[in-house]
Amino acid sequence: MKRPLNRRARAWSWPLVIGLVCTLTWSSPAGADASRAGFGEAVDRILGDPLLKGGAAGVVVADADSGAVLYRHRADDRLMPASNTKLFTSAAAMGLLGPDHTFRTDVSADGTRHGRTLRGDLYLRGTGDPTLLAKDYDRLAKDVADAGITRVTGRLIADDTRFDAQRAGRSWAADDESSYYAAQISPLTVAPDTDYDAGSVIVEVAPGAAKGERPKVTVTPPTAYVRIDNRATTGSGGLTVERGHGTNTITVSGAIAAGAQTAKEWVSVWEPTGYATAVFADALKRHGVRVAGATRLGEATPQDARPLASHRSMPLKKLLIPFMKLSNNIHAEVLTKAIGYETAGRGTWAAGLAAISDYLKKQGVDTGAVRQVDGSGLSRMDNIAAGQFTELLLAARQQPWYAEWYASLPVACAPDRFVGGTLRSRMCGTPAAGNARGKTGSLTGASGLSGYVTDADGRELVYSIVLNNYLAPSVKSLEDAIVVTLAKSGEGRTEGVRPRAVRGAQQTDLECSWVKPRRC
Repeated sequence: MKRPLNRRARAWSWPLVIGLVCTLTWSSPAGADASRAGFGEAVDRILGDPLLKGGAAGVVVADADSGAVLYRHRADDRLMPASNTKLFTSAAAMGLLGPDHTFRTDVSADGTRHGRTLRGDLYLRGTGDPTLLAKDYDRLAKDVADAGITRVTGRLIADDTRFDAQRAGRSWAADDESSYYAAQISPLTVAPDTDYDAGSVIVEVAPGAAKGERPKVTVTPPTAYVRIDNRATTGSGGLTVERGHGTNTITVSGAIAAGAQTAKEWVSVWEPTGYATAVFADALKRHGVRVAGATRLGEATPQDARPLASHRSMPLKKLLIPFMKLSNNIHAEVLTKAIGYETAGRGTWAAGLAAISDYLKKQGVDTGAVRQVDGSGLSRMDNIAAGQFTELLLAARQQPWYAEWYASLPVACAPDRFVGGTLRSRMCGTPAAGNARGKTGSLTGASGLSGYVTDADGRELVYSIVLNNYLAPSVKSLEDAIVVTLAKSGEGRTEGVRPRAVRGAQQTDLECSWVKPRRC
């Protein structure tokens, strides 16, 4: 359901757009405090750091209350935003689906009942829930057994027709295929743990007792849907865990040292609908329900099918926490397709992205200057300027769902993973710690940080930093230096921060929450 843009936001969005377009270089625009001009010079010095030599940068800083632009550097240059794209997707999801939106998973039956026998088919129908765990499928199976069914003469049919059959996003890298952060998208899937990395399994490798022995390999959740090809040994060297293209064979090779801790790797599955159905089928067997027929994927549940069991996900306002704090790509893509289904009756990327663009345009974001091809920012075809992120961050403050959305943003140096998220180890020991909130973004040669920070005088600032085309392993220290400079700024305070003086900035080209086990 679309939420109408309130009168205050409508009246306010046009001055913001005009301000962003007309301020061509850094300046202290009308209404801004001229004593703060010094932080612009400090940010300029940070952007001149050798880490960014030959690269591209877009930076905008604005007063959160007035919308006045306080600093801009190439604000309209479209750059790869990486996971900053999730700001667009999450805001549109809150506006179009609503904070209380849930995903429902149903088990239904057709045919006739004869005592404990169902003479017909059993249907498992998904609508996109990315938080379903093996225990949730077990509970659904128990409900079927509790309904008095112990035998099904027909088939177990997986209904994944809510979304289309396109599993991978546009231009996703082929070498990411087995990585859990690039898992395939289906309305029926399984998450292996409460990070809710849907469409993946956790492979654990424990060393043998002595050098030369095969390590022990286990899979969570336990399932025969994936096959382990264990070629590894106990000894010196590195360990590789990778799924082969187009298969569910996961090869474990290399070596793990004797006495080493169990190694863990999160690996995507091929065809998550089949994965979910296999986990459910195993649960049915455990609860004494025998299905005689073969499993079939991709058929719609008949309208006259009788409900047997149902599961509802957490509401969207709670899902935002694992989604945004841990930068979960699969959540972004599921929400994009769910938006498409709810607004246009089509669970496709095209329908979802069109609705996202339309919604954000109504909030004052210049989506005509944006190219968004997926929900997560994993595609290198996404192009969004820092100016557009600033427009969104300002407009979001006027929305009824803003408090919950704001709470989902990672917090600098907050140690709890579900508070600090991808910023939990950054900007510690600075005025930005526990103060700055922002959405991170990381791809090879692309980095971003956009959000909110309060300066030394208690004034809230909105900022967006998008950096591209650098050769350094990481430019996170530059982002952190800019945000810390903003946090230190205020009346009479104009000193900048040296990037290398900010401890804790990650030195990797992936979101730190994507590097498993969790190193941030």
